[in-house]
Amino acid sequence: MFPARVSRMSSLHGHLFRISTFGESHGGGVGVVIDGCPPQIPLTEADLQYELDRRRPGQSEVTTPRNEADQCEILSGTFEGVLSLIHH
Repeated sequence: MFPARVSRMSSLHGHLFRISTFGESHGGGVGVVIDGCPPQIPLTEADLQYELDRRRPGQSEVTTPRNEADQCEILSGTFEGVLSLIHH
């Protein structure tokens, strides 16, 4: 049986910008949802890809030894390279 109180890991972080992660690193992919971004801020896949590329092996002594290609894909929330306003 499980104890009466089970501690869970959270993948929700932040107050102003709330970041939720999903997926599996050894599955089809991982993703992130960022809530709280004001509209009309320029953001493209290239902006995010630059940061992902910094994590690739051999970039510094603190990067991971993994050899996986990270490819950024923005699925929603932008229009023509600018953050759009999404109502919930």
